[in-house]
Amino acid sequence: MFTTSWTASPQSPSEGFTPNWSRAGFWRQSLRQVVRLSAGGGRVRVRLSHAYGTSPVRVAGASMGLSAGGAGVRPGSLVRLTFAGAGEAAIPARGEIVSDDVPLAVAAGDSVTVTLYFEAATGPATFHAQAFAPGYRGAGDLTEDAGGAGFDAVSESWYFLSAVETDAGRADAVALFGDSITDGFGSTTGADRRWSDALAGRTGRPVLNAGIGGNLLLNDSAWYGEKGVHRLRRDVLDHPGVDTLVVLLGLNDIGFSETDEQPTYHPAPVVEAAELIAGHRELLRQARAAGVRVIGATLLPFAGSDHWGEHAAKVGHELNEWIRCSGEYDAVADLNRALADPADPDRLRPAYDFGDHLHPNDTGYEVMAEVVAATL
Repeated sequence: MFTTSWTASPQSPSEGFTPNWSRAGFWRQSLRQVVRLSAGGGRVRVRLSHAYGTSPVRVAGASMGLSAGGAGVRPGSLVRLTFAGAGEAAIPARGEIVSDDVPLAVAAGDSVTVTLYFEAATGPATFHAQAFAPGYRGAGDLTEDAGGAGFDAVSESWYFLSAVETDAGRADAVALFGDSITDGFGSTTGADRRWSDALAGRTGRPVLNAGIGGNLLLNDSAWYGEKGVHRLRRDVLDHPGVDTLVVLLGLNDIGFSETDEQPTYHPAPVVEAAELIAGHRELLRQARAAGVRVIGATLLPFAGSDHWGEHAAKVGHELNEWIRCSGEYDAVADLNRALADPADPDRLRPAYDFGDHLHPNDTGYEVMAEVVAATL
């Protein structure tokens, strides 16, 4: 029985928040991506997504190994990946493929490398914009380059890789569904300090990160992914081993209308609490139909941020009260109260604030993990 050990939610190619390779794609290049697993096992497989492709992408070669840091692979751990027994495969347009499972002993907390070689031009690449971890690109077929010296370019996005699964034989994975706070914005890049990492460390359970920076519950966006009510099945429910979902979503829906700095909304829709509650109920309906229990997380304090304003404050308070008091969620993680400044409960406690009064820092993410671990 395979269990999902790591995920990244696919997004359409876009300019994104930082420079990336999604629009240009890849040609006669290798791509090495490093991800941190939350469940161990003796056999491993990967899932590759081209959800936003208009034509198939040919993977001419692929390998996997234990990370030695940077683009390096631990000596003796490199294994070739195959697909239905073949050394190459095509990811269908708007589809995905799963590799054959290969022998690779991994433990929870291990970082693994996944290397893909593209001989033919891929065209624009389905990707995940904000990895908060480096990935590497180099010319030619570098799938067997354990030293990593051939990789001469770095990106902080993930491309095509949407999941790593192990034969952990367990069905107790926790999926975190949200926006940039879940994605890990404000955590130390390359250090695996997102609250998903902290939660995995605290619970010993597989924890899947289904956050997308800027994501909204009710509306699609060119930069911020499909709306939450549409992407839940693909990004969470279809992954093997998930039994608990934590929902932390809605802050961008109410906050984008308060700022002129969002690149894809001019103007942003102004939403009411009733609309957000209906969206949360749709997530609950889908999750329960899949037999998954659901924890509702209250929105974090955000006064002083560019998302703050009279209307956003009102709707945020109303949504949080519904999450706390309606009884519709199986349990509630009150992140709002846990991270609030005692001197001003509408603001993040300064010790937890990344600096924009919206996103936590590493310490704040640890507190979020502590609250959810206690709820679990």
